[in-house]
Amino acid sequence: MNENSLWVEKFRPGSLEGYIGNEYILEKIKIYIENNDVPHLLLHGAAGTGKTTLAKIIVHGIDCDYMYINASDERGIDTLRDKIRGFAASVGFKTWKIVILDEADYLTSFTQAALRNLMETFSKSTRFILTCNYPEKIIPPIQSRCQLFEIIPPSKKEVAKRLNDILMGEGIQFQMQDLAPIVNSGYPDIRRVINSAQRQVIDGKLVIDKQSTIELTYAEKIIDTLKSGSDTKTKFNTIRQILADSRVRDYTKLYSMLYERVDEYAGNKVGVTILNIAEAQYKDSLVVDKEINVMAMFVNILM
Repeated sequence: MNENSLWVEKFRPGSLEGYIGNEYILEKIKIYIENNDVPHLLLHGAAGTGKTTLAKIIVHGIDCDYMYINASDERGIDTLRDKIRGFAASVGFKTWKIVILDEADYLTSFTQAALRNLMETFSKSTRFILTCNYPEKIIPPIQSRCQLFEIIPPSKKEVAKRLNDILMGEGIQFQMQDLAPIVNSGYPDIRRVINSAQRQVIDGKLVIDKQSTIELTYAEKIIDTLKSGSDTKTKFNTIRQILADSRVRDYTKLYSMLYERVDEYAGNKVGVTILNIAEAQYKDSLVVDKEINVMAMFVNILM
């Protein structure tokens, strides 16, 4: 652990022993580190599940010089020409040179096309570790040059244990039952869980934010309303009130839950309901008022 005041950095695992979940992948990574040789890798999975952490563990376990680039900030061809090519072509004093391309799904198609040649040209001395949320945005020629590993979120129990260890390590007073709403509200994003816990510490005590509890339960209340025997108007007004009371503005989890549990409330309109959810989810990033967009979705679902 370092002296960073941010818990997500202070308690970021520095070795495979401290990394939770993905045992099969860890076994493979352990072999790479023991052999001091790593292939090109593409680590993909949901946000906050440990892709970047695992990439950094690899470079710290191998005799290498490494360069870290966040592709969401530096996604153009100039980065490839000026930084990556220069690093790969330079004389190294260690066995390997490794380039970590974080959030590689932000790279433009043109940059990715140039990158594939770079990966081949300097493969004897330089290896690439790419991380991304959406592997389908990585062009097939790059995927074929990498070993792909999907980073699966650890279980809620494992995340709760890690959060317990962090709170104990920081000397925070807390009740075990308070960990559940924090984990549930942020899962599977471990980074979000840890940040949420740190935000709710006041004078050395974990004080659960009531708004967080509301955000956790509002989606469940909406599904219960959809399943109820009330008439359409009552359902609509109830859902509208639930959304207003929740003050939630990020509906990502709501869309996911509505899809996952569609069989519980949609009856014989499952297909049409999924189409309505998909359309609303697509528009979510485009509209100004997300609540209006969500209510428009429920109008269609309730028709």
